[in-house]
Amino acid sequence: MKYISLLGSTGSIGTQTLDIIKEHPTEFSLAAMSVGRNVNLARQIIAEFHPELVCMLEKDDAESLKLEFPKISFTYGPEGLSEVAVYKKSTILVNAVMGSVGLEPTLHAIEAGKTIALANKETLVTAGHIVMEAVRRNQVPLLPVDSEHSAIFQALQGEYEKNIDKLILTASGGSFRDRTRNELENVTVQDALNHPNWSMGAKITIDSATMMNKGLEVIEAHWMFGVPYENIDVVLHKESIIHSMIEFHDSSVMAQLGTPDMRVPIQYALTFPNRLPLKTAQRLNLAKVGQLHFAEMDMERFRCLKFAYEAGMAGGTLPTVLNAANEIAVEAFLKGKITFLQIEDLIENTLTNHQSIMEPSLAEIKAVDVDTRKYVNSLL
Repeated sequence: MKYISLLGSTGSIGTQTLDIIKEHPTEFSLAAMSVGRNVNLARQIIAEFHPELVCMLEKDDAESLKLEFPKISFTYGPEGLSEVAVYKKSTILVNAVMGSVGLEPTLHAIEAGKTIALANKETLVTAGHIVMEAVRRNQVPLLPVDSEHSAIFQALQGEYEKNIDKLILTASGGSFRDRTRNELENVTVQDALNHPNWSMGAKITIDSATMMNKGLEVIEAHWMFGVPYENIDVVLHKESIIHSMIEFHDSSVMAQLGTPDMRVPIQYALTFPNRLPLKTAQRLNLAKVGQLHFAEMDMERFRCLKFAYEAGMAGGTLPTVLNAANEIAVEAFLKGKITFLQIEDLIENTLTNHQSIMEPSLAEIKAVDVDTRKYVNSLL
């Protein structure tokens, strides 16, 4: 039995992680979890999975649920996230929260010797050098949950990382992959949330439409696999069948394929190095698919991807600024405060006006994150 701490239990990755636990009740148990504002769903999860520790975003919600579930321990806030992450009974932390709030719980879990199943991009984007040093020092497994990084990780089994020539991340292109920049002038929030392949949360769906999601994944892949940015490519692949590829020195290319289903990489992270059946998954039928399409990425069409490469290569606190500016800009778009293309403008403005700190400490990263959010909000 593997006992799981789950950060972000009511989000897209969180609920699909619960699907895996439910499908394999003799393999996994939910020991601790965190919830944002979805109290009703939290109540349902607690009743079904019986975690021992629950972290709520707000103190009032924690106290209210404590009255309903007196045998369960409740905590709240950022400190509560770390309590869940290092919960003594848990062996695996699944970090599925959105945003930079996921960084410190991950670091605490690493120091506690937990296996990390990482779906929180911001952990490596904002503090990759700190996180990977902690992983090496504590010798804990860091397992990818993103479908692209999971694909690379799976393709690497039985291979030597020193033989990698190139990582090739695939991108669906998001909601607007077939539109020109001129056609993006008046798109609505609902247009952007209509992803053709994946069912995801609002923020990550917008990031997919701007291609920032892929940019963050490039930075994440750089840290996770130790590959220089110039050896990480992105290719447009609208079917989302090939989840990513590795090109080796001898020109061989290894790819991981499957239907678009996030439960597959989630389960692989939980079961590694073994695999379990996933009876509810749709099998891939290539004959039925018929054709797979690929195209080069246009960095001027998808400017957020260009920003991410530039910030990653420059290093220092620029990736932190990139992430924080994007979070505030996407939130503003979702609330109808700015247009879709203004997301890019806000990010570019913020990056241009930042003086990067090289090899930043955790305290410096946190300070830059706060200052960046204040700056972007001042522009709205």
